[in-house]
Parts: sequence; structure tokens; C-alpha cells
Amino acid sequence: MARRCSITGKGVLTGNNVSHANNKTRRRFLPNLQETSVLSDALGQMVRLKVSTQGLKTIEHNGGLDAYLLSVTDTKLTDEARRIKRRIKKAIESRQAASA
Repeated sequence: MARRCSITGKGVLTGNNVSHANNKTRRRFLPNLQETSVLSDALGQMVRLKVSTQGLKTIEHNGGLDAYLLSVTDTKLTDEARRIKRRIKKAIESRQAASA
């Protein structure tokens, strides 16, 4: 899997190492990705994601994975996050249909 955050879409950036003699060599700036499990209340289970630390802060700030994914438009999400969002919507709809 690529070095890309499932939530924010952050990926690898490139730049230069510049020495004291002003020699420039190419380098890569890697995002701080963490393989983590995040609880989804609607699904009732943990979802494994490769998320940047900034992505984790974003999830926590918005009140959890479900609240964050449902509040963000699909165009701002990665494919993996869109799949999880669809699963969450489906679970919420089935739960509402069962209670009604």
C-alpha cells in the first residue's frame, strides 16, 4: 500500500538536501503514518486504517470516525475512506429501518 493517509490524503513530498557547500541532492519527506484501529460506532467494530497523526487529530476533533466521515464531502476523501463511509451509511440506515 502506498504511503498515503486514508483520511487526509497526505502523501510523500520531495525536495532537496542542501549542504554547506550548496550541493543539492534529492530527498523524500515521508508523512508520519500510523497503522491504527479506529472505533466505528455505527459498525460496532474497529476499522484498521493507515492514518497520519494529523488525520487522527482531525478524527478526534470531529467526534469520532463516523461523525467525521459523514460530515465531509466524498470529493475530499480517499477511496478507502469512501468505502468505509458507505458501510457506515448502510449500517445507520438498516438500524433506523429495524427500529421503525
